[in-house]
This record gives sequence, structure tokens and C-alpha cells, in this order.
Amino acid sequence: MKSEKLKVTITGTGIPHVAPGRAGAGVLVQSGTTQLQFDAGRATTLRLAEVGVATSDLTAMFLTHHHSDHCVDIDDILFNRWILRAGSLPVIVPDGPLSDFGERLLSAWRADLEIREHVTGRDPLSLDWRPFAARAESDVVFEHGGVTVRSVLVEHPPVEPAVAYRVDAGGHAVVVSGDTRTCDAVEKLSFGADVLVHEVALRELMPSGGDASVYSYHADAVDLGAMAERSGVETLVLTHLLPPPRSPDEEELFARRVRDGGFTGELIVGRDLWARVIDHGGDRR
Repeated sequence: MKSEKLKVTITGTGIPHVAPGRAGAGVLVQSGTTQLQFDAGRATTLRLAEVGVATSDLTAMFLTHHHSDHCVDIDDILFNRWILRAGSLPVIVPDGPLSDFGERLLSAWRADLEIREHVTGRDPLSLDWRPFAARAESDVVFEHGGVTVRSVLVEHPPVEPAVAYRVDAGGHAVVVSGDTRTCDAVEKLSFGADVLVHEVALRELMPSGGDASVYSYHADAVDLGAMAERSGVETLVLTHLLPPPRSPDEEELFARRVRDGGFTGELIVGRDLWARVIDHGGDRR
């Protein structure tokens, strides 16, 4: 793949509730030899393996916020990379609870790590944890091989901070929303993007007795359709589907409600391992 191409792969479309076929939240973006993983929900390591990406292949990992369904597979990625004798993986995070998380990450595994170090002669596992100050206006947080990653604060109260990311390379862009209500920050970040990967919630599918309050800090499907249309994104990919659709009809309902909001571009109800290559000429395959 030449550096002017971007490839986006959805490594997980799930939420905290376990659902068949839906790994935890995650998006892989590749450009040339630059391979970036955004969030690391359950089974991310396995999903990467299924698309032929070893943990040792990753250039960097980015976290959107500190909810467990976006972070629970971090240690598996880092430990597997260490076992493969690859170097430390840069982990870019918004400063706050994730900074503390990074400081404590290895402590629960210390006995295991010490045994492996003793038996194999490996150097101790070291973290390359890189907190940044999350801001209301987008800032560059990472650059590598002609790829630029920007971040901006989003609205996922009471979780603070929570951020979205935008990856630019060769005149193309992919935006990953993380968890957020529809908001001006993501709308502005998405202007000119080829692909917007955005979480979505559909209150009318909420199971009887479910907690309706969770829908107040996730993206309503109709509102998302309106926002994506205003931002002019070419392709909208729905992920972190709340609640997980139990049938093709329920998947179609997510799509219909986004269309009700006015979105006229290409719409994908995300499934794990959906992928798209965006090349310099705008061809898709």
C-alpha cells in the first residue's frame, strides 16, 4: 500500500454487553507501513490477527476515554507485543484517568512478568504512555510517515475527558468518534473526511427494563444522520451499536433512523472486520 492510501478496518462494533460476533470497540487505520489502532475493547488482539496484523506491526495505539469496553484488551496487546520481542508501543491518551491507568497497568501482572523475564531473559516490559492535554479545538497529537492524527474533546458526560480522532494522509481522512453525543466538535472534525466511524444509539430498541439514562450521553441515530449530512462526509459507518442489533431487521432500523435525520451519503451499519481502502484517486474496493 502506498502512503497516499488509507485503509480503515472496524475491529470491534460492540458495547459492554457481550454480543455474538461483536468484539469490543476498536478501529484500525493503515497507511503504508503506519498502522494505528484506536481503542482496544475485548478481543481486539484476535480481530487484528484475523486481518493479518500482529501486535508487533502496530505503530501506535490511541484511546478515546477510560471506559472498560474501550480499554480492556490493552494489556493483551502490550504483553503479546512484548512476547514477540517488539519494542514499546506508543499509547496516546487524553490526560486524566487514563494517565493514572497507565501508571497502574503493569502492577497487577508484576509476578507473571517477573517470571517471564527470569525464564526467557527478556528485558522488563516498559510502557511508552503518552498523555496529551485534550482541547476543545483540534490539535495534532501524533505524526508518522506522512500520517497526521488530530484529537478534539467530545461530549460523553460524566466521562471526562473523552476525545475523537482524525487521521489524515495523502489528502484523505478517517474520523473515529469514540463515545459521544452528536456534537459540534465531531461535526467540525469531520469536514472533508472520506469516512466517519461514529457510535450510535437507538432508544426504541432498548430492552424492557433497560436503563434509559445511558442514551443521554450517546449519539441518537436521527441526530447523527443530520450531523453527518452537515459535515459532508462521504461514508458514515455506524459502530458501538446500542443496543446490539439482534437481527437484520434491527440493523436496517438503525440505518432507517439515520436516514430519517437526512444523511444522503453512503451508510454502513458496521460489523466487525468491515474494511475500506481509500486510494489517491478516490477509488473504493
